[in-house]
Amino acid sequence: MYRFLFCISLSIWMLGSCSEESKETQRPNILYIMTDDHTQQAIYAYGHGLLDSTYFPNMDRLAKEGALFRNSFVTNSICAPSRAVLLTGKYSHINGKMDNVVPFNWDQPMYPKLLQAAGYETALIGKIHLAGKPQGYNFSLTLPGQGNYYHPEFIRNGEVEEKYEGHSEALIPQFVIDWLENDWDRSKPFAVNYHPKAPHRNWMPEQRYLDLYEDREFDFPDTFFDDHQGRGLAAKQQAMSIVDDMYWGWDMKFDKNPFTGEPSRLPAPFGRMTEEELDAWEKVYAPANEKLFGDGTPGERPLRERPDRERQAKFMYNRYLRDYLKVVKSVDDGIGRVLDYLEKEGLLDNTVVIYTSDQGFYLGEHGWYDKRFMYEPSLSTPLLVRYPKEIKPGTEVQQMVLNLDHAPTILDYAGVPIPEDMQGMSWRQPAAGQKIPWRDAMYYHYYEYPGPHDVKRHYGVRTDRFKLIHFYHDIDEWEMYDLETDPREMNNLYGNPAYAQVQEMLHQKLIELRAQYGDSDELTQQFISQ
Repeated sequence: MYRFLFCISLSIWMLGSCSEESKETQRPNILYIMTDDHTQQAIYAYGHGLLDSTYFPNMDRLAKEGALFRNSFVTNSICAPSRAVLLTGKYSHINGKMDNVVPFNWDQPMYPKLLQAAGYETALIGKIHLAGKPQGYNFSLTLPGQGNYYHPEFIRNGEVEEKYEGHSEALIPQFVIDWLENDWDRSKPFAVNYHPKAPHRNWMPEQRYLDLYEDREFDFPDTFFDDHQGRGLAAKQQAMSIVDDMYWGWDMKFDKNPFTGEPSRLPAPFGRMTEEELDAWEKVYAPANEKLFGDGTPGERPLRERPDRERQAKFMYNRYLRDYLKVVKSVDDGIGRVLDYLEKEGLLDNTVVIYTSDQGFYLGEHGWYDKRFMYEPSLSTPLLVRYPKEIKPGTEVQQMVLNLDHAPTILDYAGVPIPEDMQGMSWRQPAAGQKIPWRDAMYYHYYEYPGPHDVKRHYGVRTDRFKLIHFYHDIDEWEMYDLETDPREMNNLYGNPAYAQVQEMLHQKLIELRAQYGDSDELTQQFISQ
């Protein structure tokens, strides 16, 4: 009898031990959160001082409880190509998605397909901006193209388009939670691509946040009135100026051009709203519009009759920045909802949570909005990672990390072999504080010209201190910057005798990186001729 009871007790202990061992060695879940056009300047943890930590607490939570990457960059600062780089772990000239126009080949190898084959349940929810039926996912619910903020359509599993009532930034996190709650096979680890639409143009806030920040006047960035004299033609000939190139309808939320009375080039995007929503917008935006273009102070002519570029710039900059931050607030709320759900379900600490954006964005630096250039505000992108099993709270990673690296890193966390033809590196060890050999420079290439915003084609190299850029196609110009002495990139040093050795070093590094990643003028010419 004693022996029987002992055997039963031993069996129970062994089962418990095996259970605990399985729990300790189980593969982590992956939650990859990618916003659209978010930028480091709009995250308190990056120290830019635009807002304090109370505005976006969930993003700051990720930074406090995990790792903040100080040098996170993209290889091609534009939406669809950046997403193709994420999926494939390969540069644009290799994966074929060089700009927003050329088709993306979903048939090629991608990290979600490898996760699926390794037993992960995969889902893609939100914006992907790559036409065609998504592959590598057990479930997808995606916005068509850019999608809409209000009452958007979503495409289910690449086939059926469905319209939903509500705001995109409230719907998308709820869809993530719904999939985890109702459809995820809990016998398998999950890998979810959670992709908000925001803060992509045209920044349409939720009704509850319409008056958020309306009492806040933001100071111009130091370079807002930059005349671009320190750079070449590319910086001068772009069409990214907040004052000159934003639309009174689409961006500033006016029905017509207040100077001419003519309908805006793109009408104010209110057609999808209910009467209640329109009334709420009118109460917030109409008084501010009238204050700018009405009679003004007694005895002063209205702005439309008295050119005042600085007054106009102040209004347009603040309207843009407020709306941008309002939709970021909704993104932060959504992240909080998903994190809270994972925590409630006991899943959070076994989930690698990655927060990033498809590229950076200009918030008035050089007077601009949008992205595309290899200059720092659009080259850099946020990267915050939480995984307490390996990453200590408050970690800062200094290594130069690219969006090219995310696919191999996710595979590394999942225990899936990284294909040799992936061109990125896993940042798992640097995030855990381990020192391993790492890159000392990065390569960049932007292709979409002629195209929106008129940013010239260019490629270049960035080290920890210096940057070399070559603008080509219909011009042939070089720019070089010392980021230590000139972090705002106002003074082009190319051809400066004092920097001759640096210039030679950067040219050599550029040649080496182009060879390493298989890029060439011949490949570029093939793309141009398509």
